[in-house]
Order: sequence, then structure tokens, then C-alpha cells
Amino acid sequence: MRWKGRRQSSNIEDRRASSAGGLGGLRGSGGGLLRVLPVVFRFLGVKGTLAVVLALGAYSYFSGAGLGDLLGGLAGTGAPSTQGQPRGQIEQSAQEKEMVEFVSVVLADTEETWNSLFQAGGKSYREPRLVLYRGAVNSACGLGQAAMGPFYCPGDQKVYLDLGFFDDLRQRHDAPGDFAQAYVVAHEVGHHVQTLLGISAEVQKAKRGLGEVEANRLAVKQELQADCFAGIWGHHASRSRQLLEQGDIEEGLNAASAIGDDRLQKQSRGYVTPESFTHGSSAQRVRWFKFGLEQGTLSACNTFAADEL
Repeated sequence: MRWKGRRQSSNIEDRRASSAGGLGGLRGSGGGLLRVLPVVFRFLGVKGTLAVVLALGAYSYFSGAGLGDLLGGLAGTGAPSTQGQPRGQIEQSAQEKEMVEFVSVVLADTEETWNSLFQAGGKSYREPRLVLYRGAVNSACGLGQAAMGPFYCPGDQKVYLDLGFFDDLRQRHDAPGDFAQAYVVAHEVGHHVQTLLGISAEVQKAKRGLGEVEANRLAVKQELQADCFAGIWGHHASRSRQLLEQGDIEEGLNAASAIGDDRLQKQSRGYVTPESFTHGSSAQRVRWFKFGLEQGTLSACNTFAADEL
């Protein structure tokens, strides 16, 4: 990809310093909580302690701060806060630094595509933020862990990414290349587009009362549409801004195939159960990503009305 020297997004939220060590920070906060409670109990008694905990709980609820972090801070034993830590204090290799720049350029280019398409449709595109983290991260959708892979949270409209996933994509799934990585980012941004268009809310509404198999089918259609939306970005990145080079499309298609449900299930347990698919088979993911790449329009991505996925 011809990405170097291009505009970087201002919507990168770097939490790699605060999330380093994965769950270690959470354990540290819990330790502070356990140590401080006996002290508070001894000085204030049961009622006084309960009042303090309830007050801190209310503050935690409305401020978004963790109760364990608040009490751990009072005792001086909680994990140190890294909020507002200067980006220069993040320890990273030269390779990781370049990867951050790459992700930022890709995100900026998705902004170009979706701002343009939304404007053409008489709508306003609200750009998502992309959160970089290491190990584990708190989101409006709960605790996210690197083992889950990249994810989008509609609750806060943010994409969450541990850069280590790209190593996993290359080594474990045999899907190397910068466009393979860009496809992953564009897919998660595709979920943001679904949220803005009201598609995600409709899917969640339709799932109510359905059995697991039927709900999985809807989930697959939603994921395949996000693949198609990623293809739309690739179409415009290539046609309008000449971002793609020879071999890039093949890298993206290989990545889409590598993370199909059938291939992942075969690798992990040796057999495949199609009724449990939640993202689609390798062939389906490749097919819908190609639709987006070739057509470049939202109308090409209506997986919900398709007779065959």
C-alpha cells in the first residue's frame, strides 16, 4: 500500500501505557480495595463504611471511574493512573511506532471514504475513534481482551485494537501484508457505519426471541455486510486515491478467507458446525468483500436481502 506520508487521523486514542500488562492493573486495583476496606471499617464502623462505599459507588457510576481504583487510590495501593499520560512515555519499538502510523493513515482514509459517501446521501458521518491497547481494555461494552481480536463497541462508537493481532494474523492465520491489516481496520469501521445507519439496532431488535441458530444467521449477515463495507473503502481508496498496489487485493482476500468460521473451527477443533457460525465461512467473507471492492456502493452490500450468502 502507498500509505507513507499520507494524512493521519486525529481520532486515535492511545491507551497502550494504561493497559500494558493486561489484567495486572485490574488485579492491582482489587488489591487496594481489599486492603483499604478493613481500615475504613475500623475507623467508621459498619454504617460509616457502608455510607462511604455507597457514596464512592455513586461517584463511580456517574464518572466512569472504577470503585476499586477509587478505594485503591485512597489507600495508596492501587495501580498508578496513566490517564493523560504523554504519548511520548509509551514504550514501543520502531516497528510498533510505524504500525501506529499505518493504522492512523488507514483510519484517516476510511474517514475520507465514508464522509464522502454519507455526504452524497445527504447524511453526516460521525467519525469513530480507534483505541490502541495492550492486553486488556475497558470499553462501554465491557472488558475487551487481546485474545478476542479487534472489536467495535456501539456503546461508545469506538474501534479497539491490540496491535499484536497483526502478528497473529500473519503467523497463525498465514495472512501477511499491509492491506490484510487494513482490511481488519476497515471491517471494524464497517460496524460503525452499520451503527450510524441504524442497521445494528435493527439486528439487535430482530434477534429478540430468536433461537441461537436463527440469531447466529442474523449475526453472519451483519458481519458479511461489514466485510462488504470494508470492500467499499478499498474500492474508493484504490480508485480515488490510488492507495493500493499490485497484490494488495489478494492480501485482503486472503485475510478474509483466513478468518472464516469454517477455517477457524477446523483449525481449533478439527470439525465444522455451520449452525454455530457467527461471522460467515471463508468463501462467504471473500465473496462479500469482493462485492464491495468491485461495486463500491452501499446498495451492493445488502446481505439481509440476499437469497444466497
